[in-house]
Amino acid sequence: MSHFSSEDEAVLQSMLRQLLQSVKEKITGAPSVECSEEILLHLEETDENFHNYEFVKYLRQYISSTLGSVIEEETEKCTSAQNQGEGTGYDTLVQHVTKKTRESKEYREMMHSLKNVMMVVVESLINKFEEDHMRSKEMLRKVKTEQHSSYHTDNCSDSDSSFNQVRQEAMQTLCSAPPSDILNCESWTNLRKHLAAALLDPDPNFSDKVLKFYARTFSSCPLNMTRELYTSLAKYLELYFLSEDNYVPAISMGVDISNPDIIRLLKKVMRLLNEYQREVPSFWIRQPEKYMEEIMESTLSLLSVNCEPNHTISLKSLDPIYFLAVVDLKAMWFKKWMHSYYSRTMVLKLLEKKYKSLIAASIEQCIYYLEACESVVHGTYRCRSFSKSHISNKQKNFYTGKELQYIHVVHSLSLLGRLLIYKQGRKLFPVQVKSRKDLMSVTDLIIMFIRLICCSPNCPKALTGNYSPASLITDGLRILCERKECATECLYTNTVIEALLQPINYLLNEKEMHLNCREMTLIHIADILARIAAVDDGLSLLLYGGEKPSAPNNRSQRGAHTIVQFTKRLLDEDISVLSGSEMLPVLKGAFIFVCRQMYSTCEGLEVLLPYHLHESIVEAWKKTSILSERISTPIAGTDCISSVNQESQNSAVLEETLLDDLLNFAATPKGLLLLQKTGAITECVTFMFSRFTKNLQVSGCEKFGYGVIVSQVAATASGATALHNSGFIKALVTELWAILECGRDDVRITNPRSTPVDPIDRSCQKFFLALINLLSFPAAYELIGQQLIPNKSEYSLREVPAGIIDIVDRLIIVDTDEKIHSLFNYEQSHMFGLRLLNVLCCNLDIFLLLESQYKISEVLLEAQKENVITTSDNSPEFIIDGLSVERNHILVRINVLGGPTERILPSRILNKGDDPYPWQMFSSYPCPMCYLAGFQTKPDVRQDDDVSKLLFALKNTNKPIGWIEDTQKKFCEILERKPYVLSGTNLAKLIETFVLHLSETPSDCYFIDREYKVDGNVTTKSLTSIQLLGIKMTISYGKHLNLLRENAENDLCQVLMHCEKFLKQQQTPVKSSLRSLQGGYVSFDWFVSSVFLIMMGNKEKTVTFLQQFSRLLVSAFLWMPRLHSSIHLPVDTGASGIHPVYFCSAHYVEMLLKAELPLVFSAFHMSGFTPSHICQQWLMQCFWNYMDWSEICHYIAICIFLGPDYQIYTCISVFKHLQQEILQHTQNQDLQVFLKEEALHEFRVSDYFGYMESLASTYRPVLLRDMKNIKVQST
Repeated sequence: MSHFSSEDEAVLQSMLRQLLQSVKEKITGAPSVECSEEILLHLEETDENFHNYEFVKYLRQYISSTLGSVIEEETEKCTSAQNQGEGTGYDTLVQHVTKKTRESKEYREMMHSLKNVMMVVVESLINKFEEDHMRSKEMLRKVKTEQHSSYHTDNCSDSDSSFNQVRQEAMQTLCSAPPSDILNCESWTNLRKHLAAALLDPDPNFSDKVLKFYARTFSSCPLNMTRELYTSLAKYLELYFLSEDNYVPAISMGVDISNPDIIRLLKKVMRLLNEYQREVPSFWIRQPEKYMEEIMESTLSLLSVNCEPNHTISLKSLDPIYFLAVVDLKAMWFKKWMHSYYSRTMVLKLLEKKYKSLIAASIEQCIYYLEACESVVHGTYRCRSFSKSHISNKQKNFYTGKELQYIHVVHSLSLLGRLLIYKQGRKLFPVQVKSRKDLMSVTDLIIMFIRLICCSPNCPKALTGNYSPASLITDGLRILCERKECATECLYTNTVIEALLQPINYLLNEKEMHLNCREMTLIHIADILARIAAVDDGLSLLLYGGEKPSAPNNRSQRGAHTIVQFTKRLLDEDISVLSGSEMLPVLKGAFIFVCRQMYSTCEGLEVLLPYHLHESIVEAWKKTSILSERISTPIAGTDCISSVNQESQNSAVLEETLLDDLLNFAATPKGLLLLQKTGAITECVTFMFSRFTKNLQVSGCEKFGYGVIVSQVAATASGATALHNSGFIKALVTELWAILECGRDDVRITNPRSTPVDPIDRSCQKFFLALINLLSFPAAYELIGQQLIPNKSEYSLREVPAGIIDIVDRLIIVDTDEKIHSLFNYEQSHMFGLRLLNVLCCNLDIFLLLESQYKISEVLLEAQKENVITTSDNSPEFIIDGLSVERNHILVRINVLGGPTERILPSRILNKGDDPYPWQMFSSYPCPMCYLAGFQTKPDVRQDDDVSKLLFALKNTNKPIGWIEDTQKKFCEILERKPYVLSGTNLAKLIETFVLHLSETPSDCYFIDREYKVDGNVTTKSLTSIQLLGIKMTISYGKHLNLLRENAENDLCQVLMHCEKFLKQQQTPVKSSLRSLQGGYVSFDWFVSSVFLIMMGNKEKTVTFLQQFSRLLVSAFLWMPRLHSSIHLPVDTGASGIHPVYFCSAHYVEMLLKAELPLVFSAFHMSGFTPSHICQQWLMQCFWNYMDWSEICHYIAICIFLGPDYQIYTCISVFKHLQQEILQHTQNQDLQVFLKEEALHEFRVSDYFGYMESLASTYRPVLLRDMKNIKVQST
């Protein structure tokens, strides 16, 4: 303030004037001066815009710069005093700081300076106010004189020079006066009329001054003042167009915008109105609703002038809407008015009550344009120039009548498209139009839009703005597709789908189809269809035609079949009218993308499966790859350089597009099998990795990246190999190591990194989940199976791991000083490895692999032993830290088998108090008994009447027709009423007898096997280390359940050897580089172990049962080794290494999950994890460690008695049981960890049996049919 200049004074005057002008109404309405002062003192409480005033902002900034240091100093003093326990003597910190600040020297100096400055500013304002007031009075006097003379002179008086001079001076005075004073004067009502009339004064200088006054007033005055100006201007224009005395050109004459009258009308008045229309929505929320209503009604009233078209439209005069369309082609004013609910409600209300003719006129214009375009494409040559009219980017001085109509069409399409977005806008339909007898409904309007896409011309490529009606309509329909309610009402009908598919059907049937531009029309249609297929309701409409999936409707009538047939013919280049087209590659990509939206879902793939689309795509990809290799290198100086470059670019784009489309088959388990059979999985995964590294979006309709596809691919051995070969795994491990050990290179470190609080730091969580998604058992076996860890004698600090085997070596098995010293963050990095190991060991097959190869339990025990110290009384005591607690948890998990109530896992969280970790640690076997839950044997239930009756019926040799259905019904009744009796010898006898009778009935046998004679002298020396470890775990679990005798281990070994020899008779050598296909089944047979326990360790009964069971279809899905390299599978399916449990059971789990539990399915999708991944793990180990033994028995029993599809229903029931937890853990971003680590607490098969039956009643025909087709699953 010490350097206060004249410029500063002017700025402060402007700020203060704005503040006073804004509160003028409040002050002038006060009954006294004291009341006015009171209003100003409490302005912050009453005025919501108080802090937006420039003067208030200036004061706040000035106070902050002057007193900021004082406030900060006092705050620090007060805070330190409170920390030392001293009271301030005041209620709050704010009161204390305020008091000290006001007592400071700086505050006194600031107030003194501020008062002096404001006195100068206020005095200047008062003087200026008096000058303005005198000038205003003089101006009003002159205006009154002008009005008086205008009433007493004839029409020729305007030519009088003295009068013109007076008018000019009066207008000049008017423009120099403050607009607010003019709008508030008593003569404003009369003055307003003459100002509007003066706009069309023949003197351009005078009319320009009037326009400047309007523009200045619009920009500087609040809405409550400018609305009067706007409404008067709109009303004057309305009267101008209605008057026959004024010149308005006819449509056929066109518009010459160099004409002075048109310049004033179009360039000045209409543009001024349009700019106000666009800006006013930012302000009217703060004003009464009636202000907004007046502006809207005056606008709609103006645009509705002459809105009833004549039959001879070319002779019709131009309406105001034509002029508005010229200055606002895409109706941005209407878009802004419809944006907020507040204004949209009023617009739609007015349209419905008074101005529906405006909508009808827009529709009429589109209909007329459609007729003109169709007449051209059909060769009748009606209005050809109209259909080919375009808006050029070049400066135009003349618009022809056809161009004006084209402009009106574009404006109408924009307006109608915006109406359809909103529910209340769609309620304005149906609309009566003169060219139709019937009312125009929303569906009729959409059909008209589609017809316009087919026949309207496209704008030249040189234009920067996209004004093609086809493109505008496509953009509008795309917006509708993105809004579920809009799409349901407007697009998801068979009528609309048929209209979209009509050009495709004509081309398929080789009928003559009149299209203005075939390729662009088809691309637009493909774009809309892809958007429809990207949403579940739209996808269902395309797949099933609005019918139920199982409805026996003619499939040719459903859109999906038409689309896929057309796509295949495009790929084969079997459509003559499109052959040789330059846009054919783009067209192929567009329609494959539509199919991709379908086959990337389980239900869509089922519908498209018979067409072998994957084979057509891979053939097209191979052909394109060969062509791209053959394209010759262009020679400099020749004319063919550009054409060769363009051809090469098109070929490369198509090749990548086809690879991307092939890759998306991997979005489903069965689609991944098809992709594997094409032999292009490595190329596809490499392409995915290249896009992944560039952070490119999967597609325009996909929001969650490649996580799902990576998880799906990694669930198979071939997929894991492809990920390894592409460099994906190496890149993942390298980036993990950089964050875990080195930190990011691109982050400038100014302070040391904080010590992580969570076991897995947030920066590493993404990579932790990615490794869990990656390491299914098939993937783990391919990546680390039969491989030794490096275990080097020295590790360089710059040595970065490159694969999973290195992660095991450097982060999990950290058992040497060299490994410890090679880690910068030993505890954090090793904790990451142990947490990963814990999740991996939840998969029993992965644990057996790690244990057999690396003796993982011995490593953990040795590490625990090194964590023991000797206390003063010479007793050993464990050091409790994060690593020892984690190791203890893992040791218990891998050594104690059991469901949620059969074992107790120690917590990994320390408690508060004297005993932070009450769980017993150990460094040698056996595991402490405290982790074994007390297991009470069930009472002997062999005498249950219902079971006895069922067994008696099964043993009856003379079985009546329908005995299987009767048996199943009785079994269901027992399971629902008395599930506890289905255990022990009861269950063993039931499944043994039932399977025996099924295996003796040829019609119930799915597999025909060779005879196998049980050899009592079978040797067990050929059992693998994995099998031997699995046997020990099974025996330990069986003894814990009181199901096995002491010598049961040898019996189980012999059972496994018999099964291996028996199944080997049905295996065939497979030509594959996969490790898992180089011999027998590489994992442990958990189903045989389960049957062995059900049979109470009886070797003979187990072997006999398995031989009989192997003839049934259900054996293919319960008994994993049953179809390993089997002669019963197609050769390509066997060579893929993908089991039917994955490509069939898990596939249908995903399909049913999407239909029955959409929230759970979406949670998986957002997590980048797949239901098929966890289901494969559950089913491979027969739910061991996830369910209690009794529930495992019930799961096996219902699959045997009721059919293999109950395996799928069981998984769906589990997901239903876990729904809330799944949603919660999705939000916590640890869904994978939860599903793998946590047992299924409180899940009972019998509780969900009714739900399973309801699923069977809906889906069984489809599921069983596909399960029975696994032997011919090549299609």
